[in-house]
Amino acid sequence: MSGRDLPGEQAGEQAREQTGLARVVLRPMGSPLPLGFLGLALATTAFAAVELGWVPAAQARVVALAALLFTAPLQFLVCVLGFLARDSVAGAAMGVLSGTWAVIGGVTLTSAPGTTSAALGVVLLTAAAAMLVPALAGLPKLVAAAVMGMSAARFAITGVYELTASAEWRTTAGVAGLVLAVVAYYAALAFELEDAHGRALLPVARLGRARTAVRGDLRDQTKGLAREAGVREQL
Repeated sequence: MSGRDLPGEQAGEQAREQTGLARVVLRPMGSPLPLGFLGLALATTAFAAVELGWVPAAQARVVALAALLFTAPLQFLVCVLGFLARDSVAGAAMGVLSGTWAVIGGVTLTSAPGTTSAALGVVLLTAAAAMLVPALAGLPKLVAAAVMGMSAARFAITGVYELTASAEWRTTAGVAGLVLAVVAYYAALAFELEDAHGRALLPVARLGRARTAVRGDLRDQTKGLAREAGVREQL
């Protein structure tokens, strides 16, 4: 049977096999990171308000519900979209953040107001170590890596507070939470503006390949996608 007699899709596959060429199809997708960073900013600000005493401990369950119903689902969505966009760093980071905030929200919701949990402290210290993996892997995107690294620090400090029940560590965790919120808001705005306007309006501090991927021409970007897909360039 000739290629002319085959259905369109099979004929196309036969033609590609004969020529040794592969087609790279780009799926248009906006950056999901701003959504994840905004969810992070909400959760860390709300818990910081409780840790600093701005919100009574008896109302911490409202904050826990915000983490469970708002932050965790949004970051899980960003995690999935990150992996679909072949951004394993963003996917891993948002996956860890989503799970950690879900645990924090669940424990806070089911515990007596103002109490600490050594078990939660161990979970938070482990989550902090896990966050260092995407933070180090994402160093070419310094702003995003800074958010991930500061999230690790925030979890670690809160974990120490949960283990020690120290008032000083509680205050330190609240301050770290507010600093993280500021950095997360900046990162969300910077990436959102870049995605909307097609260029960086606020510094996002990309280095190396991350910078080339944005500033390089279409040929450079297509070559990079072809290499990732394992496609051999035909000269």
